[in-house]
Amino acid sequence: MRLDRALWRALGDLGFFALRMPEADGGVGLGLPEAVLLFEEAGRALLPGPLIATHLAAGAVPGAATGETVVAAVDGGLVEWLGEADVVSGDATGAVPLRSLDPLTPLHRVPAGRPAPDPVAILLTAAEQLGTAGRVCELAAQHARAREQFGRPVGAFQAVAHLCAGILVRAETARAAVYAAAVTADPADIAAARILADEAAVRGARDCLQVHGGMGFTWESEVHLHLKRAWVRTQRAGGVTESEEALAAALAAETA
Repeated sequence: MRLDRALWRALGDLGFFALRMPEADGGVGLGLPEAVLLFEEAGRALLPGPLIATHLAAGAVPGAATGETVVAAVDGGLVEWLGEADVVSGDATGAVPLRSLDPLTPLHRVPAGRPAPDPVAILLTAAEQLGTAGRVCELAAQHARAREQFGRPVGAFQAVAHLCAGILVRAETARAAVYAAAVTADPADIAAARILADEAAVRGARDCLQVHGGMGFTWESEVHLHLKRAWVRTQRAGGVTESEEALAAALAAETA
């Protein structure tokens, strides 16, 4: 799959990658909370490409801030968009193509060890997951109102209503955690946000598919694409297991 370079440069012109760079260095001069809002919308729109890697490289890699340079990163033995990258952060020696579950995210596997995940990468991944959680909530509610069965909207049936309610509750719980972590930047808060956002995205997309029935798996629908992207994101930045271990360690330290 080819990356849309015109789109990448347009994102650079809008300040997507340079959002947290100081204005004196040509950036936008905003902070982590604003970046979380931006990446939430990127997740909602299923925006393709190594967005987080390029964002983190802004100011360090020439051209990354403006979108002229595409930066990929080795992340837990995987690299997204390696074939389209101009610069790779980490050792990608011996990378081999891997069939990706998400048709919009080409993957390579590398034999190198697992680098320690960047807390900002963890939080921005959670923000993208939150965007998916919010979008599938909207899609489920829209379909439940519009689709009729036995002369009634399917949302009037208790089983469907409970699915939609669960999607909403998980999405809003994750939203509170992700936004709070963006303000505090505390590692424990970031770990908790990641756990909740992963669950909200994956379970929300699966339940949204259930609401849509067979329609959700067709190419006319974006629902299955949100689920596939959410599954791929769960492998990023240490995965949910490392976040669970980090949160458990933080809680144990508080009670010691």
